[in-house]
Formats: sequence, structure tokens, C-alpha cells
Amino acid sequence: MSDQPTPAADKDPQTFSREYVSELRAENKGLRLKNQELTGKVDSFEATKADAIKVAVEAAVVAAKAEATTEVQAEADKRVLLAELKSEAVKAGMVDVDGLKLADLSSVTLKDGKLEGAEALFTGLKESKPYLFGKPPTSSSNPQTPPSPVPPVAKKVTEMDDKEYAAAKAAALKA
Repeated sequence: MSDQPTPAADKDPQTFSREYVSELRAENKGLRLKNQELTGKVDSFEATKADAIKVAVEAAVVAAKAEATTEVQAEADKRVLLAELKSEAVKAGMVDVDGLKLADLSSVTLKDGKLEGAEALFTGLKESKPYLFGKPPTSSSNPQTPPSPVPPVAKKVTEMDDKEYAAAKAAALKA
């Protein structure tokens, strides 16, 4: 600590006139009112801004949902179209339905569950790429010939001549 004495406090406090104090209070009141007004404006602006952001976000969500729905619907329609085309391709005699990848499917549409333009597509494919098609399909799902109603009767050895016997013997020994 230092040896110097502390300065003495002013014995004469400073006083202000009543008029000056009134002016200061009036000015303070005006500034306080202006502050309240500006605070109200800022609050209303922020509320309006928050509402606008909320509306914009809701609109973006609705638009995103609509876009997603459209994409999903288009994908589902495409899958149904390909499934129907595969069915029609089998009916038209296409050997391998993977051959549809070679075709231009833009002319084929699906309206009310029915293919439009499929017959023209397969007719054009049969002419331009006949290797994709085999024999026309039969009405049966069994592609083999049905068995004969009576089983074949084996010919007795005693009824065969020498050539027939030799051929039958060679065939039996081969098997």
C-alpha cells in the first residue's frame, strides 16, 4: 500500500435542475415507447417469417410426396406393362422372353388393363427377328405328344425273320 492519503470525496454532490430532469424523463419516455414499437414490429416480422417458412416447408413436403407418388405409380405401371408383355410374348411364340429387351417398347401402352400395340410389336419382331420365335404354342401346357391309348405290342421272336431278329438283338445288346 502506498503512504498517500485517499482523495476526499466531493463534499458538493452535483445536482440537476428540475427542468433538465423533466426533459431527460420525457426523452427517455419517447425512446422507451419507440423501443416497444420496434420490438413489436420485430416480433410480428419474426412471426410472419416463421409462418411463411412453415407454409413453404408444408408445400415442399406435399410436392415431394406427389413426386414420389408419381414415380412409384410410373414404376408400377412399367412393371405391369412388362408382365403383360411377357405373357403376350409367350402367347405369340417367343422362345425366350428376354428377347423383349431387343424390342422398342415405346409403341406399346397399357390402357384399362389391356395392351395396345402388342400385336403390331410381335408381328414386326417375327419379321425382323424370326430367331426369337419358335413353333406356335399349342393350347395345352404339355408340349409332349400324348401317349398312345394302346401300348405297343412286342413282336414274338418266333414271328420274326432272320433280319428282324438280328436287328432286334443288336438293339437290345446296345441298350
